[in-house]
Amino acid sequence: MFQVIIKLIAVIMVLLGIILIYDARIVTKKFFGFGDQNEASTGMKILGFIIVLLGAIIFYCVK
Repeated sequence: MFQVIIKLIAVIMVLLGIILIYDARIVTKKFFGFGDQNEASTGMKILGFIIVLLGAIIFYCVK
């Protein structure tokens, strides 16, 4: 049962990371009010990629 919960959390992490990658510009416009949105959206995409990697590693390692 514990493994199923961990895998579910890992899948949710992957989904949130994918949302951050594809909707980075929309998220930065909504939550941040500073002028340089290109750097903020690039940072969000990098953060989303790292979250996807962590979620995938957790999903793969839990047996």
